[in-house]
Amino acid sequence: MKWLKKLLGCCISTPTATDTMKYLIVGLGNIGAEYENTRHNSGFMVVNQLAKEEAASWTIERHAYRTEIRHKGRTLILIKPTTYMNLSGKAVKYWMTAEKIALENVLVIVDDIALPIGTLRMKKQGSGGGHNGLGNIEEILNTNAYCRLRIGVGNNFSRGHQIDYVLGQFTAEEQVLLNPQIDRAIEIIKSFATVGPDRTMNLFN
Repeated sequence: MKWLKKLLGCCISTPTATDTMKYLIVGLGNIGAEYENTRHNSGFMVVNQLAKEEAASWTIERHAYRTEIRHKGRTLILIKPTTYMNLSGKAVKYWMTAEKIALENVLVIVDDIALPIGTLRMKKQGSGGGHNGLGNIEEILNTNAYCRLRIGVGNNFSRGHQIDYVLGQFTAEEQVLLNPQIDRAIEIIKSFATVGPDRTMNLFN
């Protein structure tokens, strides 16, 4: 049996200590100048600000813009899917595999019309709530048990105009409420990578 164990050991990849210190931080949004600073791109806005603060440069790679930063011995892989919102799961799955990142080390940052502007809410799992990006991630990963940080964008739209609203830009008044929460979202990301989701939720939710 020793020869069989040895053979299997050569074929099965197990996470190393280095792999467990890696985290995938996914900002959801749509690529293109017409989508910049829109409510639906709140996830992009957060990871853009984090990369800017850390002087990290983005590169265009497979299915995503990618960069990485270091924080307290952890490596945070930041991605912005180039698949557009409705196919976000394709990028998440690819980079989880490419970087050998476990599901529990994935954090998705997403806009949420069910929360008031500037409100943040982190959850370890849950339904997509009608959000196409989250829905596709759940479909591709075959689970909804991944961490997500929801950025409130409000729901100040009339019936039938939800798409126009989320693809619209933040007003000046909304931006005043949003900016401090982008900073707070960055604190949550770093906390997630250092003390884990449970303690982070206790601290910030």
